[in-house]
Amino acid sequence: MVDYYNDEEELDSVDEDDDRSFRGRDSEEDTEDASETDLAKHDEDDYVEIKEQMYQDKLASLKRQLQQLQEGTLQEYQKRMKKLDQQYKERLRNADLFLQLETEQVERNYIKEKKAAVKEFDDKKVELKENLIAELEEKKKMIENEKLTMELTGDSMEVKPIMTRKLRRRPNDPVPIPDKRRKPLNYLLTDEQIMEDLRTLNKVRQLSPSSPEHVPSAPMESPSQRYEARIEEGKLYYDKRWYHKSQAIYLESKDNTKISCVISSVGTNEIWVRKTSDSTKMRIYLGQLQRGAFVIRRRSAA
Repeated sequence: MVDYYNDEEELDSVDEDDDRSFRGRDSEEDTEDASETDLAKHDEDDYVEIKEQMYQDKLASLKRQLQQLQEGTLQEYQKRMKKLDQQYKERLRNADLFLQLETEQVERNYIKEKKAAVKEFDDKKVELKENLIAELEEKKKMIENEKLTMELTGDSMEVKPIMTRKLRRRPNDPVPIPDKRRKPLNYLLTDEQIMEDLRTLNKVRQLSPSSPEHVPSAPMESPSQRYEARIEEGKLYYDKRWYHKSQAIYLESKDNTKISCVISSVGTNEIWVRKTSDSTKMRIYLGQLQRGAFVIRRRSAA
């Protein structure tokens, strides 16, 4: 019995020792966990503080750069401004060169156009003078031929009154009222008719100038001898064909003479042709073409 109880006491003491040692280990582990938690918390506080410090440093740096930018002393700003200034100067230089080139081109074109205008003016002036001289010479010849014709035929420009037959008025007829609006008739011929008559007279005078009684009367033209001739948009429509300026033609007259010509201009009621033989100009009216006084034929430019 004694031994048994002693064994139980020893076992109890062993169990107590084990419990104390286990509690001791638990307390040590708890202490280590607490110290690790404190260390982690301290590290987190340090990280937050460092992060805050970095934010403040960056913010201060940005504010300092902003201040330098406003003052114009920021290095990056000065570097980019220098590059922009170089580009600006280069663009101005290119613009000045372009302006110089364009100015020279405009001056050259101005001188060229001025010379062309002066030349065209001189040519037009000479052409106008020649045309006026030709017209005056033609009118002079017309007047001289008209005077000679009157001398040869003995006609005068006096207009003879037309004899009219008056009927006897009946008693019930109203009294006739004289017409005050009646105007004298115009007996003047057109330029085309005068030119045609003068040509006929000149031919007769060359044959027998001393015998005016042999002057033939102007032949009457039949409707079959008329040609279709008109001018539209600067072109001549004649005998179902179109003719334009600078076109080579043959001009045939009533005396069967054939002249090689070139159309120099097309007017509103006439055309001007230039002879290829002596470069003299002639004016042909539409009426002359319609009556067949002149006939136009095409020819090759060669």
